[in-house]
Amino acid sequence: MTDLLSHVLVPVVNEDDARSTARALEAYAPTAVTVLHVVEKGEGVPDKTPVEQSEEIAAAAYAAFREEFPDAATETRYARDIVAAVFEAAADLDASAVAFQPREGGFLTRLVTGNRTLELVTTGDLPVVVLPGGDGGE
Repeated sequence: MTDLLSHVLVPVVNEDDARSTARALEAYAPTAVTVLHVVEKGEGVPDKTPVEQSEEIAAAAYAAFREEFPDAATETRYARDIVAAVFEAAADLDASAVAFQPREGGFLTRLVTGNRTLELVTTGDLPVVVLPGGDGGE
């Protein structure tokens, strides 16, 4: 049986989220970590942020995560469905689990954007580790 934390895929949104998630994950001492940033694409509609800005956000998030995990690998994906992109990346990278911190968001935000936390823990075919805390922002 594969060790649950032999290769953890960690999706992050921004620098604050990455830093907070890395701190929470550190206590579990995973063997290998890949940090994932998914740039949400609009498919026929304008993107929420320009690609260059999204790539800068990803680079800052990776740097923040590497404060705790200097050897963390990084992966950037471009997709409309963020949760599907997380599990596709996990399969492509042969991850043993996905680990994340739930992000703050009120009822209205979840109603409009969908509840990605619920989707992450109920739709994938890999173990999902929900880390304590969650002070990172979306």
